[in-house]
Amino acid sequence: MELLIVDGANVVGSRPDGWWKDRRGAAERLRDRLAAHGGPAEGGPYEIVLVVEGRARGVASVPGVRVEEAPGSGDDLIVELARNAAGRPCLVVTADRELRRRVEETGGRCTGPRSLPG
Repeated sequence: MELLIVDGANVVGSRPDGWWKDRRGAAERLRDRLAAHGGPAEGGPYEIVLVVEGRARGVASVPGVRVEEAPGSGDDLIVELARNAAGRPCLVVTADRELRRRVEETGGRCTGPRSLPG
């Protein structure tokens, strides 16, 4: 099963829907969208990991989406998760160019936030 890692801060920030007023609530809405749709339009199945940081911490995991709280940089945790994917395919959802470069160095692939449904 492919590992799908979602850069919560980057994906939430890609939609100007007032996320800055309630970062945790915005992360919860993203988590729920991921749980309902199962990942990008590219297909699946995926093991979905949503990485949150800063004021978005405290979001609980739900069936179908494991939430990982970054103790510091969300990007560093995403790279670590990609590196530790244990040889299975890994796809990271982010628009962050530097993070994409770092993930691709681990052998992972990247796609942008628009690949997610809804």
